[in-house]
Amino acid sequence: MTFHWFHFLSYAIATAVTPGPNNIMSMSNGSRLGFRKAFPFNLGIWAGFSGVMLLCTFFCNSLSMAIPKIKMPMLIVGALYMLFLAFKTLGSSSVIEENHSRSGFLSGFALQFINPKIYLYCIVSMEAYILPYYHGRWTILMLFALLLAFIGFVFTLCWSLFGSAFKLLFSKYAKITNSIMALLLVYCAVSLFLS
Repeated sequence: MTFHWFHFLSYAIATAVTPGPNNIMSMSNGSRLGFRKAFPFNLGIWAGFSGVMLLCTFFCNSLSMAIPKIKMPMLIVGALYMLFLAFKTLGSSSVIEENHSRSGFLSGFALQFINPKIYLYCIVSMEAYILPYYHGRWTILMLFALLLAFIGFVFTLCWSLFGSAFKLLFSKYAKITNSIMALLLVYCAVSLFLS
């Protein structure tokens, strides 16, 4: 059997580019702080994402058996956190401030451990695309886990760059922008329960 890179990368890229907590927060930080000052948050995302991908890959077989027990609490915690972020985003000042409370390395790192999107991203990637070809080949599995994290990191950088590029526009229309980002976060929270 030959590994289907096109199918795997299509899924990984489509999942990584869609709005989720990492991308929305990266865009928000990019618009508030600029790309360079938002970069530590993105590095935190990459480090945490890599850790979660490696752990999730290692425990994927166990998790797939336990998913019915784990899935709902993980979705509820993730949705509540996204709603909290939406509330904070909606209530943000219309003036772009140098607020680093949600922009540091540790914030980006910690976000990964409560982000259900990346757990599901890894589990689906492993179960549907990778494990059928590389089951038990730990070096290859770990490399795939790091590839998944890197793909996610690249798209958080893109979202941060987008936010940074439109910083002045976001500053002028901050109330509208914050409302849109808050609605996207609410959509992400609700969409967890639609699949």
